[in-house]
Amino acid sequence: MKRFAIRVALAACLLSNPAIAQDAAEVTQVTAVQARGAVTNLPLPRFVSMKSTEGNVRRGPSLSHRIDWVYRRKDLPLQITAEYEHWRRVEDRDGQGGWVHYSLLSGVRTVLIESEEAVLRAQPDVRAPQIAVAKRGVVARIDECGVAWCRIRKDGHRGWIEKTALWGVGPDEVIE
Repeated sequence: MKRFAIRVALAACLLSNPAIAQDAAEVTQVTAVQARGAVTNLPLPRFVSMKSTEGNVRRGPSLSHRIDWVYRRKDLPLQITAEYEHWRRVEDRDGQGGWVHYSLLSGVRTVLIESEEAVLRAQPDVRAPQIAVAKRGVVARIDECGVAWCRIRKDGHRGWIEKTALWGVGPDEVIE
């Protein structure tokens, strides 16, 4: 009981000091900031794309870990969720993931069309003229993204598409 009383008294003294109370508030504020990768210091999670047409997805972050499957699609958007040395833990749109060597990934931003058909428009407006229709599974490059729309390009077509039809860009993410 005596130890508990001492701890309570010590905590009261520490928290009554304005400088220490402020430090505690700053620590709370810092933990609310987005996580950073231990290797790159880039935000986690973040989106990248496959640089090559083939990439082994391993169970762990080394060549000694078994290959669970192989991604076979260049420019496929992936989400990095962790980093370890030269390895990145990635997830695809289905939530399937594993470890991929960083040399197989690119910072070029791409998206995957998720809706059955997504209309590509001349302007970021549902009333704007239709340029093309993209089917589910199409991968396109991002030119820019606003709050609700992204400007993408694929096979000579360039236009605006609603962000809700895409996987590979965060809902609040803005890309210039």
